Amino acid sequence: MAHGKSIELFLANGTADSLIIAELSNWNGKAIKIPRIEVTECKRDDIKGAGVYFLFCKEEDDTDSVYIGESETVQDRLIQHLRDYNAEKEKFYWTTAVIFLGRDLNKALIRYLEDRFVQIARECKRYNVLTKNTYSRTVMKEAHVAAMEEFIDNVRVLINALGYKVLEPTVQKTSDSADEDEKLYLNTGAVRAVGIVTSEGFVLLAGSKINEKASEKSLNKGAIALRKKHFAAGRVKDLTTTEDILFSSSSAAADFVTGYSVSGPASWKNAAGQTLKEIESK
Repeated sequence: MAHGKSIELFLANGTADSLIIAELSNWNGKAIKIPRIEVTECKRDDIKGAGVYFLFCKEEDDTDSVYIGESETVQDRLIQHLRDYNAEKEKFYWTTAVIFLGRDLNKALIRYLEDRFVQIARECKRYNVLTKNTYSRTVMKEAHVAAMEEFIDNVRVLINALGYKVLEPTVQKTSDSADEDEKLYLNTGAVRAVGIVTSEGFVLLAGSKINEKASEKSLNKGAIALRKKHFAAGRVKDLTTTEDILFSSSSAAADFVTGYSVSGPASWKNAAGQTLKEIESK
């Protein structure tokens, strides 16, 4: 069972658009969220220490990307990223950095953290991970591994609270029975789709069969563009979804799988045949 947690946010310059310090109760680590434009002039001593960092980018096609790195002197490394971009050595442009620091972090520990965060972010598939290589052969004592895994758990809480779900799976894993009870189905023609309602919207599960064609007259331009985007990204192969896909609503997911405009609440049904509309009306 999950327990409640207390997070303290400190707006260092009195505004949420500037540097923010986030700390969990009973944890010696901290998060520092800092805009790109403030990195060079920041005078804080803690930002000069050892830690891991996430650089968040917004691509031209509106997709989210992240670069995950580590450094024994984080601020110096961030400034080097700025210089590399200006020298055209780096192609990605990040707007915000979120840094995680902790007592007694050393090179071996932050290398372990970087590798784990890259692995988790890739598994979650929320962001395009720009980090190419990590040091994956770090040898550590069992006690250090346990301590860093606890560090990772706390980072997942803080970075999510700061608005970045880079380390959160699209569908939270629960017991198998609970998953089955929550699943909704849309079966019509060649469509054999399975989805689930989440706190963020509606998730179309991997393995769903979708309709090949889309109605240009029925679907709006946004829905057509979204369909093309997911096909191009490889999330659909042989008319089958290859990963979980998050939609803003059940209707958006229904439009995606059928290829024409349809009511999601009336179309998605549970195993007992109840529509989503009937379920939610209760």
